[in-house]
Amino acid sequence: MRCLQKFLVVPAGALALAAAAGLGLTALDVTRAWADALLLVDVDTGTAISERNSTYPWYPASVTKLMTTYVTLKALRDRRIDLESLLTVSPNAVAQQPSKMGFKVGTRLTVDNALKMLLVHSANDMAVVLAEGVSGSIEKFTAAMNAEAQRLGMTQTNYVNPNGLPADEQVTSARDLAILARALILEFPQYDYYWHIASIRLGKRIYRNTNKLIDAFAGTDGMKTGFICASGFNLVATATRSGKRLIAVVLGAKSSASRAVKAAQLFERGFGTDPLSWLVPSQGTVDSLQPIDAPPPDMHEDVCGNNRRRLATEDGEEGGEAGTAPAEGANGDLPILPPWSLRGVGLLTSGLAAGIPPVEVYTGPVRTHITSNAETEGVLTPKRKPLAIAVKRPVGKRLRRLRE
Repeated sequence: MRCLQKFLVVPAGALALAAAAGLGLTALDVTRAWADALLLVDVDTGTAISERNSTYPWYPASVTKLMTTYVTLKALRDRRIDLESLLTVSPNAVAQQPSKMGFKVGTRLTVDNALKMLLVHSANDMAVVLAEGVSGSIEKFTAAMNAEAQRLGMTQTNYVNPNGLPADEQVTSARDLAILARALILEFPQYDYYWHIASIRLGKRIYRNTNKLIDAFAGTDGMKTGFICASGFNLVATATRSGKRLIAVVLGAKSSASRAVKAAQLFERGFGTDPLSWLVPSQGTVDSLQPIDAPPPDMHEDVCGNNRRRLATEDGEEGGEAGTAPAEGANGDLPILPPWSLRGVGLLTSGLAAGIPPVEVYTGPVRTHITSNAETEGVLTPKRKPLAIAVKRPVGKRLRRLRE
């Protein structure tokens, strides 16, 4: 964060103009405008509709899994694997820090199920399972990730692992992430289904998508969240209205609710519902945005410093920093976006995905008939029995029991 302050000075007049132009920022957002990176891109044309700090290097956290998915989908397209191919959970996968599925060494599952667990629950162990299954080792898979990044023109990106666990050399930018998201959409339309999954069910346990916009902003259809203390709260999201599809990238938000609000504000501007959106000039195409040579900001002190008490967030365990930000909805009793976070915004709701049944996932070979009692024999037994995440908010006595 201090790095961005050093390299970027935003005049007060410019901030006032930006606020007047319909950026929808709160007073806190305006005074700390240098502390995040924002980008809005049209999928069809590649036009950068709006941007702020979009070419500053940033730690990606779990949005790294978008490239893990890209390399896996390319292997599917090249017929080196198929969705029914069985992958094996290795000791390397088991050793990954949360969030993860927690399967035992030797557990087998299909590429299809691994992808669903990766993208919905942001499972770090599934990233390793896919990497080893596609390329034979994490090192070879990471090399493939970097090769694809270079080919796509992601000039500010470097990967050292497939899941986004903290690493000083693992960097990207909002610009590069938008390029990657656009490539996923345009190159692999047959796999678009994976971005839309609101929740998955493994046995009796339900995992909601960490991208809460799916439940809170009409038209949202992807893609991936990320959090480590150094990066803040990251989000790459897509939404479609009236045939127009947009990509919003938010890096360095201070909470999961904040990044959702910022992404929704970007979408509103791009879909033309912001009456002053015409005041914000186009930035050209996303590829033409000029990279900035600077070290990535380290937001650890601002986001997780001084053991400050953090509000509940859904992906606090991403990046292996469990405990710095407890998991939202882990006990099923909290709304996806707390009401206080939406004051003055009016863009988000809750419960859009409540009526969508979870997609069944399981271990073992492909099944022709899936039941709600999916196989869970490969799951490690936790010290305390976890509570299933409720699809709908519980009420009455059940709510009180969960809070206890």
